[in-house]
Amino acid sequence: MFGEIEGTGFEVLDPRFENCFVGHARVERLWTGGRWLEGPAWFAAGRYLVFSDIPNNRMMRYDETSGHTSVFRSPSNNCNGNTVDNQGRLITCEHLTRRITRTEFDGKISVLVNRIAGRRLNSPNDVTVKSDGTIWFTDPSYGILHDYEGDYGEEEIGGCHVYRHDPATGTTEQMTSDFVKPNGLAFSPDETMLYVADTGASHLSGGPRHIRKLAVSGDGALSDLGVFAECTAGMFDGFRVDRKGRIWTSAADGVHCYDPDGTLLGKIHIPELVSNVAFGGDKLNRLFITGTTSLYAVYLTANGSRPG
Repeated sequence: MFGEIEGTGFEVLDPRFENCFVGHARVERLWTGGRWLEGPAWFAAGRYLVFSDIPNNRMMRYDETSGHTSVFRSPSNNCNGNTVDNQGRLITCEHLTRRITRTEFDGKISVLVNRIAGRRLNSPNDVTVKSDGTIWFTDPSYGILHDYEGDYGEEEIGGCHVYRHDPATGTTEQMTSDFVKPNGLAFSPDETMLYVADTGASHLSGGPRHIRKLAVSGDGALSDLGVFAECTAGMFDGFRVDRKGRIWTSAADGVHCYDPDGTLLGKIHIPELVSNVAFGGDKLNRLFITGTTSLYAVYLTANGSRPG
């Protein structure tokens, strides 16, 4: 269970990737026993990682100080993506209840968004927080397509979009209209760019399996800059950005690392389908990786651009 895992390792596709890790770094399996793990989010104050086990309707907690993994929340409303807001609170996408929630410091759960113009969301998938406190999330329909990751249901909105929620005003705004299945999302370090994965190929023959790049204006409006990268193994899902703007994204064969110029620099091979990643540890240089059934981690020379 622990130590170097067969089938893992770094694959260098561009010499620049060699600067992202040390030669003796190895991938570790920290825990196994899930059905479809997702949504890793790092809490620096407690030195722990929370992550979702969607079909098992629970959220797990890995304690870095002890190496122990336990149930953090059960039931979890088939939660998917998680992140940490600027005050250190947990922000969660829930499939079952079709909503975005915030866990307060006293443990109470506040509902931030569950409807747009009176209509229920589809099944919020992934979420990130901007430095101004606004919460950006994707809303594909995966959680209502069947009963495995939520409850079967009908789309009420009539599309799958990216949204921005402002907790200060309580308002939520639709930011995109042309994604098939928007999935993972993250801002560049300076927040002038928003990257969004589209996994439309999962249910549409010939559909998208790429990450798109969108420019962010001063008022938060988005301008499409086209496809940033096409996935070469399965589909991109969740991803994070490091301080130098490199994207570390999930794929069918592990984690792919892209330079800001769009070059695929290299891969971290994982022996099962990867869903998401998150930077953690004291220096945000430990990459946590959620595979289908297991939680992995590896130390890098790259540092995450933000906690969570």
